[in-house]
Amino acid sequence: MTAVGNEVSASANPASARLKDFARVATARVDDAAEAIGRIFCPHDLTPVDHSASDFSAHHNCADFDGFSVNYVAYGGSVAINPGCLDRFFLLQMPLSGSAAVRTAARELTTGPRHTASLLSPTIPTEMTWRGDCAQLILLLDRKLVEHRAAALGGVAVRPVEFDPAVALSGPLGQTLSAKIEQLVTAAEQLGPRKALSAVAAADWRESFLNVLLNEQRHSLSSAIDVFNGRTEAQPAALKRVRAYLESRATEPMDLAELAEIAGTGIRALQLGFRRHFGTTVSEMLLDIRLAHLNARLKTARPGERIVDIAFDLGFTHLSRMASAYRAKFGESPKATLQRLS
Repeated sequence: MTAVGNEVSASANPASARLKDFARVATARVDDAAEAIGRIFCPHDLTPVDHSASDFSAHHNCADFDGFSVNYVAYGGSVAINPGCLDRFFLLQMPLSGSAAVRTAARELTTGPRHTASLLSPTIPTEMTWRGDCAQLILLLDRKLVEHRAAALGGVAVRPVEFDPAVALSGPLGQTLSAKIEQLVTAAEQLGPRKALSAVAAADWRESFLNVLLNEQRHSLSSAIDVFNGRTEAQPAALKRVRAYLESRATEPMDLAELAEIAGTGIRALQLGFRRHFGTTVSEMLLDIRLAHLNARLKTARPGERIVDIAFDLGFTHLSRMASAYRAKFGESPKATLQRLS
């Protein structure tokens, strides 16, 4: 066995290994495996278990792209892996053979081919035991990419994102992720290590994984994303704040983005919330409030005040539409109200 630069070489990868042309680590020595794989991922403790030291081997192949990488990692025998907090990245681990017991701060799960994959978050301490010559395809996603995209989708400040670590491979999400990773691995194998994935293709892959994981797998910002994008109802209290704002500033120009910020939601969620809770749109409610203000002003108008001046003060710019809406609401024209009460 020899060590060259950042690579360690030993016996050849198993015949079933993926990404063979992207070999980074191949060794039968535990310390060398921990040190070399630790440089690619993060420092971690690596210990053979169940008297499997004599069966130990480690292989790591890695195709690295902008903001993400796809990896093939396999251990002979059984090993305990303790990386603590990953810190810089998220890891989606798709098992190909063997099994892995994954323990996080709040969850324990067992992964294996065709039933469960694991999704590790950088801020949650993790321990794993890989058994039965376990091999996995592993997608690494840069932490900053995930957290900034989650914040944008949820309309909140950038903050840590923590995923439910269990991904059911029999479900729609698991099947989608399995297919996507298989496609990415195949694309990398066809390109080989000497030909880079184009910037456009890399961006497409990156966007695809971010979109699927953040919208389909539950995590700490899922509720914020659902509300911001109108998939669940905005809280009535937030909508009442917007309604009160409309009532207090009905004569001022209104902007949907400003109102959504007041509600703490996205524009689409605000619109859906108004429909569900008030049975009207934001613009229709604003019109109704302005018409009520117009009616009150007409009832207390001073001699000589003109309807057109009052209407413009209240933000109406199309007088014929105003008059039509007023008649529909009050059963008479603005002129009739003014004359009746003068």
